Amino acid sequence: MMDLKAPLKSLQWVPINKLKPNNYNPNVVTKENLELLTQSILTNGWTLPIVVKPDYTIIDGFHRWTVAQREPLKNKLYGMVPVVIVDHKSHSEDIYGTITHNRARGTHVIGPMKAIVRELVNAGTPIKEIEKQTGMKKEEIFRLSGFSREDFLDMMSTSKSYSQATLLTKI
Repeated sequence: MMDLKAPLKSLQWVPINKLKPNNYNPNVVTKENLELLTQSILTNGWTLPIVVKPDYTIIDGFHRWTVAQREPLKNKLYGMVPVVIVDHKSHSEDIYGTITHNRARGTHVIGPMKAIVRELVNAGTPIKEIEKQTGMKKEEIFRLSGFSREDFLDMMSTSKSYSQATLLTKI
């Protein structure tokens, strides 16, 4: 039986140039989502280690590795990244590891996203801050917010923050 704690027991910070990408990762991320990933690390800290084979080939975390090579993260991380090592018995298991890590992350559904956007807006969070922290464009925030076009444009064009009572009358 596999020791399920083994990868976390191997957690270590290693020089970023020690890692290398695999040649089979089917996951593609847009430039905007790479920027969002960078923002997430800057906001939340580094929360997920990169998963590597014993030879430091990346199984999961290629995009974290990619953004860690760029400023401002490269400087802030001193050229180091956290890794955990998994020792699969076959190349097929390496591939399965990459695919399952990617697919298991899930997707966002519209209903809960609408509630989240409304909550943030009702709390007085500026639209620019919602954009920055979630990676959403203004148009997406507008569609999810439920506000009229005029009210939304008014919120974007003023630095005025809205109280929860004011916003609730507009929903």
